Amino acid sequence: MRTLSNTFSLVRRLAALVVFGSLLFSGVAQASRIKDITSVEGGRDNQLVGYGLIVGLSGDGDSNSQTTLKSVGNALQRYGIAIDPAQMKAKNAAAVMVTADIAAFMKPGTRIDVVVSSIGDAKSLQGGVLIQTPLLGADGRVYAVAQGPVAVGGFLGGAGGPGGATVQKNHPTVGAISNGAIVEREIISDFYRDGLITLQMHNPDFTSASRLASAVNAVWAGAAIPRDAATIDVRIPAGFAGREVAFLANLGQLELHPDTEARVIINERTGTIVATSTVRLSQVAISHGSLTITVSSNIGVSQPNAFSNTGQTMATPSTQTAVNEVKGGFTVINEPPSIERLAAALNALGVSTREMMAIFSSLKRSGALQAEVVIN
Repeated sequence: MRTLSNTFSLVRRLAALVVFGSLLFSGVAQASRIKDITSVEGGRDNQLVGYGLIVGLSGDGDSNSQTTLKSVGNALQRYGIAIDPAQMKAKNAAAVMVTADIAAFMKPGTRIDVVVSSIGDAKSLQGGVLIQTPLLGADGRVYAVAQGPVAVGGFLGGAGGPGGATVQKNHPTVGAISNGAIVEREIISDFYRDGLITLQMHNPDFTSASRLASAVNAVWAGAAIPRDAATIDVRIPAGFAGREVAFLANLGQLELHPDTEARVIINERTGTIVATSTVRLSQVAISHGSLTITVSSNIGVSQPNAFSNTGQTMATPSTQTAVNEVKGGFTVINEPPSIERLAAALNALGVSTREMMAIFSSLKRSGALQAEVVIN
Protein backbone atom coordinates (compact mmCIF):
# COMPACT_ATOMS: atom_id res chain seq x y z
CA MET A 1 0.00 0.00 0.00
CA ARG A 2 1.52 3.35 -1.05
CA THR A 3 2.32 5.96 1.56
CA LEU A 4 0.79 9.44 1.30
CA SER A 5 4.09 11.02 0.15
CA ASN A 6 4.53 8.40 -2.58
CA THR A 7 0.99 9.03 -3.78
CA PHE A 8 1.59 12.78 -3.99
CA SER A 9 4.85 12.15 -5.85
CA LEU A 10 3.04 9.94 -8.37
CA VAL A 11 0.30 12.55 -8.85
CA ARG A 12 2.88 15.28 -9.54
CA ARG A 13 4.73 13.05 -11.99
CA LEU A 14 1.58 12.11 -13.88
CA ALA A 15 0.49 15.75 -13.94
CA ALA A 16 3.80 16.72 -15.57
CA LEU A 17 3.36 13.98 -18.15
CA VAL A 18 -0.20 15.08 -18.89
CA VAL A 19 1.15 18.58 -19.56
CA PHE A 20 3.74 17.05 -21.90
CA GLY A 21 1.07 15.06 -23.70
CA SER A 22 -1.65 17.70 -23.91
CA LEU A 23 -0.01 21.10 -24.21
CA LEU A 24 2.70 20.21 -26.71
CA PHE A 25 0.65 18.13 -29.08
CA SER A 26 -3.00 19.07 -28.81
CA GLY A 27 -2.83 22.40 -30.62
CA VAL A 28 -3.50 22.89 -34.30
CA ALA A 29 -0.81 24.60 -36.33
CA GLN A 30 -1.55 28.30 -36.70
CA ALA A 31 -0.73 30.51 -39.65
CA SER A 32 2.23 32.87 -39.26
CA ARG A 33 2.81 36.28 -40.77
CA ILE A 34 5.61 36.64 -43.29
CA LYS A 35 7.20 39.42 -41.19
CA ASP A 36 7.50 37.00 -38.24
CA ILE A 37 9.29 34.19 -40.05
CA THR A 38 11.57 36.16 -42.40
CA SER A 39 13.95 39.08 -42.45
CA VAL A 40 14.72 41.46 -45.29
CA GLU A 41 18.15 41.11 -46.82
CA GLY A 42 20.11 44.29 -46.22
CA GLY A 43 18.21 45.06 -43.01
CA ARG A 44 20.38 43.07 -40.59
CA ASP A 45 21.61 43.96 -37.11
CA ASN A 46 25.28 44.66 -36.41
CA GLN A 47 27.35 44.07 -33.27
CA LEU A 48 29.26 46.79 -31.45
CA VAL A 49 31.90 46.42 -28.75
CA GLY A 50 34.01 48.75 -26.63
CA TYR A 51 36.34 48.84 -23.62
CA GLY A 52 35.35 51.08 -20.74
CA LEU A 53 35.54 51.87 -17.04
CA ILE A 54 32.86 51.71 -14.38
CA VAL A 55 33.44 53.95 -11.35
CA GLY A 56 31.77 54.43 -7.97
CA LEU A 57 31.80 50.79 -6.87
CA SER A 58 32.41 51.40 -3.14
CA GLY A 59 35.34 49.03 -2.76
CA ASP A 60 33.93 46.24 -4.96
CA GLY A 61 36.05 47.06 -8.01
CA ASP A 62 39.24 45.53 -9.40
CA SER A 63 42.02 44.81 -6.92
CA ASN A 64 44.55 47.31 -8.29
CA SER A 65 45.19 45.46 -11.55
CA GLN A 66 47.68 47.18 -13.85
CA THR A 67 45.16 47.33 -16.69
CA THR A 68 42.57 49.13 -14.59
CA LEU A 69 45.13 51.50 -13.06
CA LYS A 70 46.47 52.49 -16.48
CA SER A 71 42.93 52.96 -17.78
CA VAL A 72 42.05 55.28 -14.88
CA GLY A 73 45.28 57.18 -15.43
CA ASN A 74 44.57 57.60 -19.15
CA ALA A 75 41.04 58.80 -18.39
CA LEU A 76 42.36 61.44 -15.98
CA GLN A 77 44.95 62.65 -18.49
CA ARG A 78 42.13 63.61 -20.86
CA TYR A 79 41.19 66.24 -18.27
CA GLY A 80 44.73 67.50 -17.74
CA ILE A 81 45.44 65.46 -14.61
CA ALA A 82 48.76 63.61 -14.74
CA ILE A 83 49.24 60.96 -12.07
CA ASP A 84 51.52 57.98 -11.58
CA PRO A 85 49.41 54.75 -11.77
CA ALA A 86 51.65 53.24 -9.06
CA GLN A 87 50.26 55.82 -6.61
CA MET A 88 46.63 55.00 -7.36
CA LYS A 89 44.13 52.48 -6.01
CA ALA A 90 41.41 51.06 -8.18
CA LYS A 91 39.04 49.47 -5.67
CA ASN A 92 36.23 51.80 -6.73
CA ALA A 93 36.70 51.18 -10.47
CA ALA A 94 36.36 48.17 -12.75
CA ALA A 95 37.45 47.50 -16.31
CA VAL A 96 34.55 46.23 -18.44
CA MET A 97 33.70 45.22 -21.97
CA VAL A 98 30.66 46.99 -23.37
CA THR A 99 28.57 45.23 -26.04
CA ALA A 100 25.48 46.23 -28.00
CA ASP A 101 23.47 45.37 -31.10
CA ILE A 102 22.56 48.18 -33.47
CA ALA A 103 19.53 47.50 -35.64
CA ALA A 104 19.25 48.43 -39.28
CA PHE A 105 18.00 51.90 -40.20
CA MET A 106 19.01 53.40 -36.82
CA LYS A 107 19.63 57.11 -37.27
CA PRO A 108 22.15 59.29 -35.40
CA GLY A 109 20.69 60.50 -32.12
CA THR A 110 18.64 57.40 -31.37
CA ARG A 111 19.45 55.28 -28.32
CA ILE A 112 20.24 51.58 -27.93
CA ASP A 113 20.70 49.26 -24.94
CA VAL A 114 24.14 48.11 -23.87
CA VAL A 115 25.52 45.28 -21.69
CA VAL A 116 28.61 45.69 -19.50
CA SER A 117 30.71 42.75 -18.29
CA SER A 118 33.64 42.82 -15.90
CA ILE A 119 36.96 41.56 -17.29
CA GLY A 120 38.92 41.91 -14.04
CA ASP A 121 38.34 40.59 -10.54
CA ALA A 122 35.66 43.07 -9.46
CA LYS A 123 33.22 41.61 -6.96
CA SER A 124 30.17 43.54 -8.11
CA LEU A 125 29.14 46.29 -10.55
CA GLN A 126 26.18 47.32 -8.41
CA GLY A 127 25.81 51.08 -8.06
CA GLY A 128 28.51 51.83 -10.66
CA VAL A 129 28.45 54.34 -13.50
CA LEU A 130 29.97 53.69 -16.92
CA ILE A 131 32.01 56.64 -18.14
CA GLN A 132 31.91 57.64 -21.81
CA THR A 133 32.88 54.64 -23.95
CA PRO A 134 33.09 54.53 -27.77
CA LEU A 135 31.49 51.45 -29.35
CA LEU A 136 33.16 50.12 -32.50
CA GLY A 137 31.89 47.94 -35.32
CA ALA A 138 33.78 45.15 -37.06
CA ASP A 139 35.33 47.72 -39.39
CA GLY A 140 36.92 49.59 -36.45
CA ARG A 141 34.72 52.69 -36.82
CA VAL A 142 32.79 54.28 -33.95
CA TYR A 143 29.02 53.90 -34.38
CA ALA A 144 27.77 54.74 -30.87
CA VAL A 145 28.91 56.14 -27.52
CA ALA A 146 27.78 54.60 -24.22
CA GLN A 147 27.53 56.13 -20.76
CA GLY A 148 25.30 55.93 -17.70
CA PRO A 149 24.39 54.13 -14.46
CA VAL A 150 24.52 50.33 -14.52
CA ALA A 151 21.57 48.16 -13.49
CA VAL A 152 22.66 44.79 -12.09
CA GLY A 153 20.12 41.96 -11.83
CA GLY A 154 21.73 40.56 -8.70
CA PHE A 155 23.61 41.47 -5.56
CA LEU A 156 26.54 40.47 -3.39
CA GLY A 157 26.22 40.87 0.37
CA GLY A 158 28.31 39.97 3.40
CA ALA A 159 31.95 40.35 4.31
CA GLY A 160 33.00 36.77 3.56
CA GLY A 161 36.31 35.41 4.73
CA PRO A 162 36.96 33.64 8.04
CA GLY A 163 34.01 34.00 10.38
CA GLY A 164 31.93 35.84 7.78
CA ALA A 165 29.20 34.92 5.34
CA THR A 166 28.53 35.96 1.76
CA VAL A 167 25.21 35.98 -0.05
CA GLN A 168 25.14 36.21 -3.84
CA LYS A 169 22.19 36.29 -6.22
CA ASN A 170 22.57 35.91 -9.99
CA HIS A 171 25.70 37.48 -11.54
CA PRO A 172 26.60 40.86 -10.02
CA THR A 173 29.54 41.31 -12.42
CA VAL A 174 27.28 41.70 -15.48
CA GLY A 175 24.87 44.60 -15.89
CA ALA A 176 22.88 46.55 -18.43
CA ILE A 177 22.19 50.18 -19.28
CA SER A 178 18.80 50.74 -20.86
CA ASN A 179 19.09 53.26 -23.71
CA GLY A 180 22.67 53.69 -22.54
CA ALA A 181 24.27 54.43 -25.92
CA ILE A 182 23.64 57.16 -28.45
CA VAL A 183 24.02 56.27 -32.13
CA GLU A 184 26.58 58.56 -33.79
CA ARG A 185 26.84 56.99 -37.24
CA GLU A 186 24.21 55.33 -39.43
CA ILE A 187 24.89 51.97 -41.02
CA ILE A 188 23.70 52.30 -44.59
CA SER A 189 21.24 49.54 -45.55
CA ASP A 190 19.79 48.84 -49.00
CA PHE A 191 16.74 46.62 -48.62
CA TYR A 192 15.78 46.65 -52.30
CA ARG A 193 17.87 46.58 -55.48
CA ASP A 194 16.83 46.58 -59.12
CA GLY A 195 13.17 46.41 -58.15
CA LEU A 196 13.69 43.28 -56.00
CA ILE A 197 13.27 42.62 -52.29
CA THR A 198 14.94 39.48 -50.92
CA LEU A 199 13.40 37.67 -47.97
CA GLN A 200 15.46 35.32 -45.80
CA MET A 201 13.76 32.53 -43.85
CA HIS A 202 14.60 32.37 -40.14
CA ASN A 203 14.29 28.56 -40.36
CA PRO A 204 15.35 27.49 -43.86
CA ASP A 205 13.03 24.88 -45.34
CA PHE A 206 12.14 24.13 -48.97
CA THR A 207 8.47 23.52 -48.21
CA SER A 208 8.13 26.74 -46.23
CA ALA A 209 9.89 28.74 -48.94
CA SER A 210 7.54 27.32 -51.58
CA ARG A 211 4.46 28.08 -49.46
CA LEU A 212 5.66 31.64 -48.88
CA ALA A 213 6.11 32.21 -52.61
CA SER A 214 2.62 30.80 -53.26
CA ALA A 215 1.09 33.11 -50.65
CA VAL A 216 2.72 36.15 -52.24
CA ASN A 217 1.83 35.10 -55.80
CA ALA A 218 -1.80 34.62 -54.78
CA VAL A 219 -1.95 38.39 -54.18
CA TRP A 220 0.63 39.64 -56.69
CA ALA A 221 0.86 37.12 -59.51
CA GLY A 222 4.39 36.09 -60.42
CA ALA A 223 6.01 38.45 -57.92
CA ALA A 224 7.82 35.83 -55.78
CA ILE A 225 10.41 33.28 -56.87
CA PRO A 226 12.04 30.99 -54.26
CA ARG A 227 15.78 30.86 -54.87
CA ASP A 228 16.57 28.13 -52.31
CA ALA A 229 15.38 26.87 -48.91
CA ALA A 230 16.24 30.18 -47.22
CA THR A 231 15.88 32.86 -49.90
CA ILE A 232 12.86 34.22 -51.78
CA ASP A 233 13.12 37.05 -54.30
CA VAL A 234 10.04 39.29 -54.50
CA ARG A 235 9.63 41.78 -57.35
CA ILE A 236 7.97 45.04 -56.39
CA PRO A 237 4.66 45.39 -58.33
CA ALA A 238 4.26 48.34 -60.66
CA GLY A 239 1.56 49.82 -58.41
CA PHE A 240 4.10 50.17 -55.59
CA ALA A 241 6.89 51.83 -57.58
CA GLY A 242 8.45 54.43 -55.31
CA ARG A 243 6.47 53.08 -52.35
CA GLU A 244 8.67 50.17 -51.33
CA VAL A 245 8.00 50.68 -47.61
CA ALA A 246 4.24 50.43 -48.15
CA PHE A 247 4.74 47.25 -50.18
CA LEU A 248 6.85 45.68 -47.42
CA ALA A 249 4.19 46.59 -44.86
CA ASN A 250 1.50 44.82 -46.91
CA LEU A 251 3.80 41.90 -47.71
CA GLY A 252 4.62 41.32 -44.05
CA GLN A 253 0.94 40.88 -43.14
CA LEU A 254 0.37 37.92 -45.47
CA GLU A 255 -0.01 34.60 -43.66
CA LEU A 256 1.07 31.05 -44.38
CA HIS A 257 1.59 27.74 -42.56
CA PRO A 258 5.37 27.16 -42.34
CA ASP A 259 6.48 23.56 -42.31
CA THR A 260 8.46 22.11 -39.40
CA GLU A 261 10.95 19.27 -39.39
CA ALA A 262 10.29 16.16 -37.30
CA ARG A 263 12.53 16.80 -34.31
CA VAL A 264 12.71 15.95 -30.61
CA ILE A 265 14.85 18.24 -28.45
CA ILE A 266 16.03 16.82 -25.12
CA ASN A 267 17.79 18.97 -22.52
CA GLU A 268 19.21 16.68 -19.85
CA ARG A 269 20.31 19.57 -17.62
CA THR A 270 16.81 20.99 -17.17
CA GLY A 271 14.72 17.88 -17.89
CA THR A 272 12.95 19.57 -20.80
CA ILE A 273 11.55 17.69 -23.81
CA VAL A 274 10.14 19.49 -26.85
CA ALA A 275 8.82 17.64 -29.89
CA THR A 276 7.25 18.90 -33.10
CA SER A 277 3.84 17.68 -34.23
CA THR A 278 5.36 16.14 -37.38
CA VAL A 279 7.12 13.39 -35.42
CA ARG A 280 5.90 9.95 -36.57
CA LEU A 281 6.30 6.43 -35.23
CA SER A 282 6.36 2.96 -36.69
CA GLN A 283 4.43 0.25 -34.88
CA VAL A 284 6.38 -0.41 -31.73
CA ALA A 285 6.08 -1.99 -28.28
CA ILE A 286 7.53 -0.32 -25.19
CA SER A 287 8.26 -1.99 -21.85
CA HIS A 288 9.44 0.03 -18.91
CA GLY A 289 10.52 -0.86 -15.39
CA SER A 290 13.05 0.42 -12.92
CA LEU A 291 15.53 -1.17 -10.56
CA THR A 292 16.91 0.81 -7.62
CA ILE A 293 19.86 -0.45 -5.56
CA THR A 294 20.67 1.44 -2.36
CA VAL A 295 23.94 0.87 -0.52
CA SER A 296 24.42 2.62 2.83
CA SER A 297 27.42 2.54 5.16
CA ASN A 298 27.34 3.09 8.92
CA ILE A 299 30.17 3.43 11.44
CA GLY A 300 29.59 1.82 14.86
CA VAL A 301 31.74 1.90 17.98
CA SER A 302 32.89 -1.16 19.96
CA GLN A 303 34.02 -0.47 23.53
CA PRO A 304 35.38 -2.80 26.25
CA ASN A 305 33.27 -3.51 29.31
CA ALA A 306 33.33 -1.12 32.25
CA PHE A 307 36.34 -1.34 34.60
CA SER A 308 38.09 -3.63 32.09
CA ASN A 309 41.85 -3.46 32.02
CA THR A 310 42.09 -4.99 28.57
CA GLY A 311 40.63 -4.15 25.17
CA GLN A 312 40.33 -0.88 23.29
CA THR A 313 37.68 1.21 21.61
CA MET A 314 37.39 0.50 17.89
CA ALA A 315 35.22 1.69 14.99
CA THR A 316 33.15 -1.07 13.35
CA PRO A 317 31.91 -0.22 9.85
CA SER A 318 28.81 -1.98 8.52
CA THR A 319 27.10 -1.95 5.14
CA GLN A 320 23.41 -2.43 4.29
CA THR A 321 22.14 -3.11 0.77
CA ALA A 322 18.52 -2.75 -0.37
CA VAL A 323 17.05 -3.61 -3.78
CA ASN A 324 13.75 -2.16 -4.96
CA GLU A 325 12.36 -3.26 -8.33
CA VAL A 326 9.25 -1.62 -9.74
CA LYS A 327 6.97 -3.77 -11.83
CA GLY A 328 7.31 -2.86 -15.49
CA GLY A 329 4.52 -2.15 -17.95
CA PHE A 330 4.28 -3.25 -21.58
CA THR A 331 2.40 -1.10 -24.09
CA VAL A 332 1.96 -1.69 -27.81
CA ILE A 333 1.56 1.47 -29.89
CA ASN A 334 -0.59 0.90 -32.96
CA GLU A 335 -2.42 3.43 -35.12
CA PRO A 336 -2.29 6.37 -35.34
CA PRO A 337 1.53 6.41 -35.49
CA SER A 338 1.92 9.91 -34.03
CA ILE A 339 3.65 11.67 -31.17
CA GLU A 340 0.25 12.14 -29.51
CA ARG A 341 -0.17 8.37 -29.25
CA LEU A 342 3.33 8.00 -27.86
CA ALA A 343 2.67 10.66 -25.21
CA ALA A 344 -0.53 8.87 -24.16
CA ALA A 345 1.32 5.57 -23.91
CA LEU A 346 4.13 7.06 -21.82
CA ASN A 347 1.57 8.70 -19.53
CA ALA A 348 -0.07 5.30 -19.06
CA LEU A 349 3.28 3.79 -18.09
CA GLY A 350 3.82 6.55 -15.53
CA VAL A 351 7.42 7.30 -16.48
CA SER A 352 9.33 10.34 -15.29
CA THR A 353 10.82 12.99 -17.57
CA ARG A 354 14.34 11.54 -17.26
CA GLU A 355 13.05 8.06 -18.07
CA MET A 356 11.16 9.51 -21.03
CA MET A 357 14.46 10.84 -22.41
CA ALA A 358 15.92 7.32 -22.36
CA ILE A 359 12.83 5.96 -24.12
CA PHE A 360 13.07 8.53 -26.92
CA SER A 361 16.75 7.69 -27.42
CA SER A 362 15.97 3.96 -27.54
CA LEU A 363 13.15 4.54 -30.04
CA LYS A 364 15.54 6.44 -32.29
CA ARG A 365 18.16 3.67 -32.14
CA SER A 366 15.51 1.04 -32.93
CA GLY A 367 14.44 2.94 -36.07
CA ALA A 368 10.84 3.28 -34.87
CA LEU A 369 11.05 7.06 -34.37
CA GLN A 370 11.02 9.01 -37.65
CA ALA A 371 12.51 12.20 -36.29
CA GLU A 372 15.80 13.82 -35.44
CA VAL A 373 16.69 13.52 -31.75
CA VAL A 374 18.84 16.37 -30.43
CA ILE A 375 20.30 15.97 -26.94
CA ASN A 376 21.72 19.10 -25.32
